Amino acid sequence: MLLDVPGVATAREARDETVAQIADYLLPRLERLDAPLLVVVGGSTGAGKSTLVNSLVGAEVSPAGVLRPTTRAPVLACHPGDKSWFQDDRILPSFARTMGGAPSGSNTLHLVLDSDVPPGIALLDAPDIDSVEIANRILSDQLLAAGDLWLFVTTAARYADAVPWELLSKAQARAIALAMVLNRIPPEALAEVPSHLRALLDSAGLQRAPVLSVPESELRDGLLPKLALEPVRAWLDDLARDQEQREKLVRMTLAGALDSLAARTELVASGLDAQSGAVKELNDAVARSYDRCLEDVSDALSGGTLLRGEVLARWQEVVGTGDFMRSLEARIGRLRDRVAEAVLGRPSPAGEVQSVLSESVASVVRAAADRAAEATVDRWREHPAGRSLLAIEEKALSHSSAELSSRVADELRAWQEGVLQLVSSEGASKRAAGRALSLGVNGLGAALMVVVFAHTGGLTGGELAVAGGTATLSQKLLEALFGDQAVRTLTARARDDLIARIAKLMWEQEAARFYALLEKAVPPQNQADELRGTVAALADARS
Repeated sequence: MLLDVPGVATAREARDETVAQIADYLLPRLERLDAPLLVVVGGSTGAGKSTLVNSLVGAEVSPAGVLRPTTRAPVLACHPGDKSWFQDDRILPSFARTMGGAPSGSNTLHLVLDSDVPPGIALLDAPDIDSVEIANRILSDQLLAAGDLWLFVTTAARYADAVPWELLSKAQARAIALAMVLNRIPPEALAEVPSHLRALLDSAGLQRAPVLSVPESELRDGLLPKLALEPVRAWLDDLARDQEQREKLVRMTLAGALDSLAARTELVASGLDAQSGAVKELNDAVARSYDRCLEDVSDALSGGTLLRGEVLARWQEVVGTGDFMRSLEARIGRLRDRVAEAVLGRPSPAGEVQSVLSESVASVVRAAADRAAEATVDRWREHPAGRSLLAIEEKALSHSSAELSSRVADELRAWQEGVLQLVSSEGASKRAAGRALSLGVNGLGAALMVVVFAHTGGLTGGELAVAGGTATLSQKLLEALFGDQAVRTLTARARDDLIARIAKLMWEQEAARFYALLEKAVPPQNQADELRGTVAALADARS
């Protein structure tokens, strides 16, 4: 989901969270239901998570101190007999394993083997859920999603804060097995504070979550005294001895995770729908701009405006100086054209008309392409998704491409060659073939081009008279050689070929720049429906 559309942040979060939980928890747990219970120790900044883990193990295996954040790399402590369950990538497959020394790197899982950890249980120390570092918060969410049970640590001073309760609400919604450690309880509050927390949990639907009270105590060598730790230690020992209870917790968390897939997947599917909708809107914006561009080009080519200025002057030279008429009378125009071009080093008058016409058409095409690019960028700027796509490419996309001029020139040369071939082929099909070809293919081709462009809309005054006269002369000449219907057919074919060539340039080169950006962002076709279908099939299989 690359496009910035409303709700995309929520959809991305749901996608990443769901993918991670499937890889880190659901697949490993479904594969081995008999694996040790993974207890993730989480909580807010300064709640004492690492100190609790260190105290349970009996050594400093996870850094603790006053500097925040302290836990940067996840530390997993387990009984030596359970080593085989965690040394490979069965759980948290994206994390490299390390052992010995101090933990380092957030993309590693540091394994600690200690006989003080009860067999059948592993403790995973996670970063703060409200860490000042975004990467730590993301890591904490991923680790919590990988656990069978949350051992959530809070303090007597902060147990009612909003941040932990947001996470506890998530635990309730997904039926995650949960136990609360209420840390640093002042002696005078040992009855009141745990009782209040119990009431809060009950009202939040977390009646099954036990509250384990740890009184405020002086640390000894950085560890909690055994007496203060006793409630947590006893609870873990009981859990280690009760395989049935561990299996019950696993089934509860597993069922909750599976049940939550439908809602989370729907968020992702809706996000994909929104992405597809945004792509369609941006595609439509490109199509409207370049459709209008081709309409403008078509109007310009049929409006007579191309015969203004230098084009008109060159055509007047051909007609007015009698060059073209003399070629008719002498019937040696074709030879003269070749001699003029080869010996004098200049194009024939008819060739000059073709050249100036080509420049005029190219100018029209470039101007229309610039307007289309600018219009598309303006429309994309109005759309959040369009703005995100334009962030890097806007400068290059706000005008026609650098290659357009040379491509237009190539296409116009090919078009003019096609026009000459049209008149040559038409002349060869007539009884007057010899006469037609002796007049000069270039001259006949120029005459046909004038007829293509000489519709008089857009010309006024003297221009109208001259253009109309030259067009009439050109048309009469062609009709005399080829016939009325043939001239109409030739004109239509020449015009259609030119429009097709310009359209190809616009769609395959100019508009394609925008489509290429969209193609990178568009989600796979029917992906949203496939997601919904997969979740529905899973629900049917479980029912």
